Amino acid sequence: MSVSTALASDLVGLDLIRTLVGFDTTSRESNLALIDWVRDYLAGFGIDSQLTFDDDHRKANLFATLPSREGNATDGGIVLSGHSDVVPVDGQPWETPPFEATLVNDRLYGRGVADMKSFSAIGLAFVPEFLRRGLKRPLHFSLSYDEEVGCVGVRRLISDIGKRRIRPSGCIVGEPTGMRLVVAHKGKKSYRCRVRGHEAHSSLTPLGVNAVHIACEIVSFLAHMARRFRDRGAFDAAYEVPYTTVHTGVIRGGTALNIVPRDCVFDFEFRHLPFDDPDALFQEVKRFAATLTPEMHAVDRSTFVEFEQLSSMPGFETHGASEIAELGRSCAGTHDFGKVSFSSEASLFHNADIATILCGPGHIEQAHQPNEWIGLDQLARCEGFMRRLAERVCVG
Repeated sequence: MSVSTALASDLVGLDLIRTLVGFDTTSRESNLALIDWVRDYLAGFGIDSQLTFDDDHRKANLFATLPSREGNATDGGIVLSGHSDVVPVDGQPWETPPFEATLVNDRLYGRGVADMKSFSAIGLAFVPEFLRRGLKRPLHFSLSYDEEVGCVGVRRLISDIGKRRIRPSGCIVGEPTGMRLVVAHKGKKSYRCRVRGHEAHSSLTPLGVNAVHIACEIVSFLAHMARRFRDRGAFDAAYEVPYTTVHTGVIRGGTALNIVPRDCVFDFEFRHLPFDDPDALFQEVKRFAATLTPEMHAVDRSTFVEFEQLSSMPGFETHGASEIAELGRSCAGTHDFGKVSFSSEASLFHNADIATILCGPGHIEQAHQPNEWIGLDQLARCEGFMRRLAERVCVG
């Protein structure tokens, strides 16, 4: 038996990872098949689940509680939080079926194995042990929808927790951190810019307003902002990217080369350090765009530049000073902690007065990629974390 085969055989959560990865829960799809499966799995242990749906009833959050041995289900518990959705695989050159967890040597491949179905599956795999040993305080399982498109579902889930007077003392979000304790992350705000120009024959360009050119001027301004932060900060060396970043990710415009384009649309984002103000950055962009409109209106008064906010995710910073951070350190077996550049639902739990950390298997650089993978050693470390968590929150 190879070393990797032996390690895989020791993992109690591997079958559940394969099950969860097998559901195509790309954010544009329904997640109900996965949620129903998890609900039925927990019901098999006598655990009820609370579902909250989106407006179309195509997606749902799941929140389930393992009560303490004394029957407490509301006060002082810990939340294990994950999201059910994954990013698309469209156009990516996968070498294994993306919605099938495939073991190759010491790596498990599949969409969501790193971000972040493995953490949720391993937590669920330990339900029998938590129940067998008896809990000193409640343990909650949270699965949300549409995290990848702005942490949409978890906002309703957190609201529901408050309405039901559930008062967790802490939350562990299982985003891929390499099983390193994370106590802060950047915030994110994203926007869509629409430019309306005026069509003309390309031989008569002065009679038109080129929407693509206008859009590119604004994108160039964003690129200058990005370089400003790169070169002058402010900086926080604890982050892998130690400054606020500005990024344009999508642009569409024009219909034919010989037509001055009437429309152009592009999406951009700020991923900001907690002490940088994204609203102030956005106002800079709006002021620059306003300098372009007089020349546009000189040709056609109906031309415009407009902005729409797509998503908003606050950053958070706890400095590692909380009960849940201390518990996380003891379970991770380290006194170290870090900060990450990606955003998550951790800031939303934090802002709801639920002290929160991030700690989960895998690495963010392996997520959102073709052939997304996670090392078996990371899964083993996560299972070790759960065993140590059981030692600290269980009676026996």
